Amino acid sequence: MCGIIGFIGNDALNGILNGLELLEYRGYDSAGFAIRRAGESQPEIHKCQGRVKDLREISPKTGDYTCGIGHTRWATHGGVSDTNAHPHRVGKVTLVHNGIVENYKELSEEYEVEDQLVSETDTEVVAALLNKFYKGDPNEAIRRTVKKLKGTYALVVMFDDIPDTIYATRNVSPIVVAKNEELTILASDPAALYEYSKEFFVLDEKCILKATKAQVSVVDFNGQEVQPKMQVVDWDAGNTGKQGYAYYMEKEINEQPEALKRILTNYLVDGSIDLGYEGAVDKMLTSFNRVCIVACGTALHAGMMGAHLFRKWLGIPVETEMASEFIYSDTVLDKGTLFIAVSQSGETIDTMEALKKAKKEGAACLAVLNVRGSSISRIADYTLYTDAGPEIAVASTKAYTTQLMIFYLLVLRCASLRGRMTEADLEHALENLRRVPDAITQVIAIKDDIHRQAKEVIMASDLFMIGRGMDYLVLLEGALKLKEISYIHSEAYAAGELKHGPIALITDGTPVIAAATQTKLISKELSNVKEIKARGANVVLLTKEELKADFAQSDEYHVIGLPNLDDEYMSFPEIVALQLYSYYVSADKGLDVDKPRNLAKVVTVE
Repeated sequence: MCGIIGFIGNDALNGILNGLELLEYRGYDSAGFAIRRAGESQPEIHKCQGRVKDLREISPKTGDYTCGIGHTRWATHGGVSDTNAHPHRVGKVTLVHNGIVENYKELSEEYEVEDQLVSETDTEVVAALLNKFYKGDPNEAIRRTVKKLKGTYALVVMFDDIPDTIYATRNVSPIVVAKNEELTILASDPAALYEYSKEFFVLDEKCILKATKAQVSVVDFNGQEVQPKMQVVDWDAGNTGKQGYAYYMEKEINEQPEALKRILTNYLVDGSIDLGYEGAVDKMLTSFNRVCIVACGTALHAGMMGAHLFRKWLGIPVETEMASEFIYSDTVLDKGTLFIAVSQSGETIDTMEALKKAKKEGAACLAVLNVRGSSISRIADYTLYTDAGPEIAVASTKAYTTQLMIFYLLVLRCASLRGRMTEADLEHALENLRRVPDAITQVIAIKDDIHRQAKEVIMASDLFMIGRGMDYLVLLEGALKLKEISYIHSEAYAAGELKHGPIALITDGTPVIAAATQTKLISKELSNVKEIKARGANVVLLTKEELKADFAQSDEYHVIGLPNLDDEYMSFPEIVALQLYSYYVSADKGLDVDKPRNLAKVVTVE
């Protein structure tokens, strides 16, 4: 959710503001920074509710600033206001904070700091406590403070009497650090670092970072030096801008063919699936008897498709659960369970806590992630990376399709290892996967047709999607995309369930998207389409080109033909058509496609 920047070096003001803009996709409602000139003690603080562009308007235009910290806040404790925005300052301490401190009220009363507080935030209580404990030794003050905290936190701190220096510590919420000859920068997300360095490290939990322009050092809470483990950025830093597209979401939809080609290149070696780790993952895939997939939002929908593939190609019992519910559930896990955690960022707190629970129960733990060095990757036994590159738009697109591709490769490898698939069948499956990038390119080529259909629902308040089998699973993600960025109430229903309740919602003029890409279900789906047409629905039908003849083109409904793949692989072109549809509805409504209201890209609090 919230974003953090710390910057030590020349032109720190622009470094902080530019970094905050790179973190805008995480979602926020206010922004601020504290900044100092070389050798100065008390920092200048500028903060306001609104966007980083609003913060720029109230910022100094010039100044020899060399050290500062910045923050984008997503309100939890206290409303959206200038006062509640970070940074917070008490006495000699100025800090920014990601996470939630659950016992802040108790601490405020125990240490009698209420009269020092001006905001409604848990963060200001931390600043007051840190200031109370600070007697000239920052490490001791930080240790004493965090030992009192219950909850999650990433704290980035400046002390008045220690100029040109930033301290940081964390529990769960991430902090990443990079350095070059000219500066040191730390952030809550590697996306803010790529401009400055191809290498970075993740600050370990229960450690304290001391950063200056010249050097960084890390010690644990016992004062012992810790050697950071460097990560190498394998994304092109020059690929983070919009590059001529109106919105990041449009750009990221168009990046999907190359992202999927990259996965195939990474995981197909000499025509065979190689999941890496010198065969250790293969060994894991031969030893489980059930699967549990846990994720949130879009990643959950990818996991549901993965579960379908496990059942179809391996005949193995699979559970798919929302991470936010899993950690409070009575799901049975044991050493015979393969637990798969799916997350774009690798920092999703609910998914992380679910993974910790699975590890404790002895399950074999695999993660599907996009960000190397993320918190979940450090907990899982093994991680399969999507390598989708930076995804800036809040509504996920290429993260979903790359997660799907990982699941296809994972399940196919498992089926091969367990003798559930012949070499000929495996090669046929891989040939379909190799055709996926071109199929997506073909969908993008018919975007004008999709756009014309999207224009028809700009004024709609409700839209429904119906499909069967794998189509239904894809439509769950399609409906989420539409509601996320267009604010149209959209729901996906299994078409066979229409008569069991949902058909009561269909009235004259109700917009419906029907998907029918599964050959064996065409006649059933056609019956469902006729049912809703009889009740006045306006239907757009997604099917593959070779099946269009089964749905005679008429004034009854508009048919969008998708590239032909075997039924099991139609999920890829189908979801891209739905992504484009949602994108155009939102853009034509004049909404902020990349930053939908109330949503955050990275959810690091429960």
